[in-house]
Amino acid sequence: MALSRFFVLQVLHDGPAHGYDIARAVERTTNGCCSPSEGALYPTLREFEQGGYVTSASEVVSGRERRVYTLTDKGRDAFKVGLEAWMDATATLTETDRAAAARDRAKGACRC
Repeated sequence: MALSRFFVLQVLHDGPAHGYDIARAVERTTNGCCSPSEGALYPTLREFEQGGYVTSASEVVSGRERRVYTLTDKGRDAFKVGLEAWMDATATLTETDRAAAARDRAKGACRC
């Protein structure tokens, strides 16, 4: 799962939100590293809705009609699977970094 798509699910896992709030929450969550544009976000949300991962409904938010997206049980399951995959990937990368640092230290210790 692409990281930006994962963060959209993560935001919706915290609760229903409309598109603008989702984009800003993803940006905050990633410290600005991932900032989905409308051109990327809304097709993703439509795809998630067609796949049964989210539902949407029109609601009045701050006096404006907005489409609010809610994660379904299928979407929660997808988030959990994505979270496990990213945690495994992170652990692997961390181990790789530790192993490389240990090799570098070992090479530096030998002055033959």
